[in-house]
Amino acid sequence: MTGTTTSGRSTGSGRRPQTGPPLLAPVVAFAVTTVAYTVVNRDTPHPDASGAAVLHYARTHETATELGALLLLGSAVPLALGAAVLYRRLRALGITAPGSAITLVGGVLASVALALSSIFGWTGGRLPADAPPALARALADLSFLSGGPLYAVTFALLIAGISVTGLLAGLLPRGVTWTGLPLAVVGMVSLLTLVASDFGYLLPVVRFGGVIWLVSVAALLPRTRHRTQPQNQ
Repeated sequence: MTGTTTSGRSTGSGRRPQTGPPLLAPVVAFAVTTVAYTVVNRDTPHPDASGAAVLHYARTHETATELGALLLLGSAVPLALGAAVLYRRLRALGITAPGSAITLVGGVLASVALALSSIFGWTGGRLPADAPPALARALADLSFLSGGPLYAVTFALLIAGISVTGLLAGLLPRGVTWTGLPLAVVGMVSLLTLVASDFGYLLPVVRFGGVIWLVSVAALLPRTRHRTQPQNQ
């Protein structure tokens, strides 16, 4: 019947359904580089540090700053690949509702946010000793805003797209989908960090909780449906 997907069977054209490349590889690469970046940049000055403190850190931790920027940019690449594979996997599973597109858009935007954060961080790490402290603070702010609130809210879109789709279509265990929904809400609420620094504690919740959640999704999301279902979940 037109508009259905079956497990392990050929389509009406006689070809096997294309389920896309492995999903776990880019997601694990993203998780590893995220953890490595956090370890390398664990002593980075907080957003409320003075420009002088930021500039001093950049001059005395140049190697760590450059390595952190490399790892952050390195995490952006597998995240974008993972978002593309997720989109393709959801489409192969028969999902034509907006959830698959939201997943792709959220993942790509989150990847761009990480790339921007790495660029600003790398640039700030190369400031000369006589650079204005205000410039160092501005670059650090741009790196934080792109890699913090912007990343969190766009990554929340990816989480929401997968969670809602997985819940409605029955593609994932309910525990995984119900865990993803509050994570997505936390990511959206963390945008309030722009007006109240007290919400900053939500950012690591999204970053690390989201990484763990995404790895579980990559391991559990099926390649094919096990039963015939309508496509328009």
